[in-house]
Amino acid sequence: MEPIDMDGDILMQDQNDQRLDPTLDEDDPQDVSSNNEYSFNQTFHHPSGSRPELSFSNINQLDQWISQLSNCQPLSQDNVAKLCKMAADVLQFEDNVQPVHVPVTICGDVHGQFHDLMELFKIGGPCPDTNYLFMGDYVDRGYYSVETVSFLVAMKVRYPNRITILRGNHESRQITQVYGFYDECLRKYGSADVWKLFTDLFDYFPITALVDNRIFCLHGGLSPMLETIDQVKSLQRVQEVPHEGPMCDLLWSDPDDRSGWGISPRGAGFTFGQDISEQFNHTNNLSLIARAHQLVMEGYSWSHSESVVTIFSAPNYCYRCGNQAAIMEVDEQHNRQFLQYDPSVRPGEPTVTRKTPDYFL
Repeated sequence: MEPIDMDGDILMQDQNDQRLDPTLDEDDPQDVSSNNEYSFNQTFHHPSGSRPELSFSNINQLDQWISQLSNCQPLSQDNVAKLCKMAADVLQFEDNVQPVHVPVTICGDVHGQFHDLMELFKIGGPCPDTNYLFMGDYVDRGYYSVETVSFLVAMKVRYPNRITILRGNHESRQITQVYGFYDECLRKYGSADVWKLFTDLFDYFPITALVDNRIFCLHGGLSPMLETIDQVKSLQRVQEVPHEGPMCDLLWSDPDDRSGWGISPRGAGFTFGQDISEQFNHTNNLSLIARAHQLVMEGYSWSHSESVVTIFSAPNYCYRCGNQAAIMEVDEQHNRQFLQYDPSVRPGEPTVTRKTPDYFL
């Protein structure tokens, strides 16, 4: 089954020329926390050595946070600030094309569906026993974006070599102001400070991963400006997701039945045909492109004569789409197995005072 268009998130065209500008009015959500006391230093230092080891006290603190979050209990704002600082210290040592080794379990969009994320770990096995690679879109749409992204970030800091978290197009200041994460942070914390902390942290997330030099993993798709993986390595990633250009394309593009490059109906990125994906795989000696970004009813879908696979890990997306979710296991021999699962049993959902807009095409 091919990916369908029900998950066509759209970059709002009337905001395309708006940048995060400290001169914006105070009532503009892009500026509400520009001077908040919880910001951390966002100077990026490219890795020149190994990550610092966690202290015993930090390990104990992280274990407490993970235990709390596993019960769907959000961290305090002070602890979110501490967590984001610790995560930035880890993520700054990762590459634009983060190397990952098999065996690994590759996951797609989660979108704030916390209880389904817990089901994912039941199906795939606990971390750190299982090595995980998540391809972005942890927030928006679901009711528990705060708990979902906090849990995954805490796991990343606690087990940095056993979980990889890539950036999706929803790990963005602009998109999260439209599709739910910003409003959720206001509702749960009373201010935008936590939203600011996480959206600053998102700038550090790697944008792609390479599994044993054979499987290229990313959220969206390819870019007409990038022919080689080495070109991806040279991008400046520590910034808000641009509205155009190669970094934007990696997070927004989609495979298509039509050959060549096409204009994306999303308003960002491109569509790309089988000729494009096969040439990219040949040039870079790849066996597969794994990506997320599109709802697929069975949880996974092959494209382009199995040179591209789409993985979607949010079952019954938006609590109404009726789809299965899936994750892809890759073993030591590079054999692939898909594990499909249905929604978890969920307790009653909180009341949402402001409905986020649909982006169904």
